[in-house]
Amino acid sequence: MDNRTAPEDKPVQRSKSFSFKTHREVCSSCEKTVYPMERLVADKLIFHTTCFCCKHCNSKLSLGSYAALQGEFYCKPHFQQLFKSKGNYDEGFGRRQHKELWASKEPEKITKSA
Repeated sequence: MDNRTAPEDKPVQRSKSFSFKTHREVCSSCEKTVYPMERLVADKLIFHTTCFCCKHCNSKLSLGSYAALQGEFYCKPHFQQLFKSKGNYDEGFGRRQHKELWASKEPEKITKSA
């Protein structure tokens, strides 16, 4: 006969440091506590469902109706409109164009080895 006891026969021991307190999550928009029932995660950022809005028109967004660019969120119609207005992501969204950064750098001289 086996003298070992079955796992269900042993009393459950809890860690003395065990706590029901969890890490407090904060909304990326309003910086207030987000509770599990109102939690929405988009691009690894946490929001209240009511705080997840288009930067341009402030309409409420859902996970299927948004487009993100450099940490800013837009409804799909305004994302397309802002892109089409200037034809690129930089000017349409109020940022400096990448071609200006390239133009400011002097072209490198190419030397041939003999």
